[in-house]
Amino acid sequence: MPVNAVAENVLGTIGTICWTLQIVPQIWKSWREKSTEGLSPWLMFIWAISGIPLGVYVIVQNINIPLILQPQLFTALSTVSWMQCLYYGHKRSLLFCVLLYVAYIVAFAGTEVGLAIAVKAITNNGNHRPLEFLGIFSAVLISIALLPQYVEIWRRKEVVGLSTLFMTIDFAGAVFCLLSLAFKPRFDFVAAITYVMVLILDGIIILAAIILNPLARRRRGRAEEVENLDKEKGCRNTVDSEGLPSPKSDASTTVEDAGMAPESPNGKEIELNSGEGQDKGTAQS
Repeated sequence: MPVNAVAENVLGTIGTICWTLQIVPQIWKSWREKSTEGLSPWLMFIWAISGIPLGVYVIVQNINIPLILQPQLFTALSTVSWMQCLYYGHKRSLLFCVLLYVAYIVAFAGTEVGLAIAVKAITNNGNHRPLEFLGIFSAVLISIALLPQYVEIWRRKEVVGLSTLFMTIDFAGAVFCLLSLAFKPRFDFVAAITYVMVLILDGIIILAAIILNPLARRRRGRAEEVENLDKEKGCRNTVDSEGLPSPKSDASTTVEDAGMAPESPNGKEIELNSGEGQDKGTAQS
């Protein structure tokens, strides 16, 4: 495609906006529900780390300003979501999470600046291997980060804890960032691999939510119906057992009301009143 700096920056800016706002719905969802159940903290932790090599790579490559800003904002928001996992999921104190966030951001900035200066100097000397390694390493980290989330999805048989809007925006961001590379004077294959991996991995989760979540809702509905039927049967059995007399008391009452004595096993009547038997013997004598 022809080189077009305007198209490159416009598409890159849209992609950056998507990848800046992508985690905001997830942060909002976790804050609103006061829970991160189903969201793997490893996902956000590894994403926060992946911003370091990706940030160094785009800075040294000088891709474009929007794509240079993207890893910085991506890391900052990923770290916020990671702190939410520690606060809501692992019950860490608010002070602990705030201090850890500040410490990590400071360490992230210092590490990225130091690596960017060193790698740029090496690259200017004609050695591109460290730069290529950082680009590939960031793509590997972004891909590996989603594996713990796949484990959560497989274990629960549905997508829980993840904001669907978050994954959709993340997917769109990868599309626009990938398109922006097409208008550069030289196509960046390493950055393209990163964006393509995001497309594939996000797409799998979105498809899983579309397919598995309705199935999970139907399973829960059937389980509730079975539970309700069991409760109704239990209530009926309780009412029946309380409302009907026992067979033994009913039989003895019927015999007594009819003026009949129960029969012994050999067919003779059992005297109900021993006093009556004695009176009959006296009368015969």
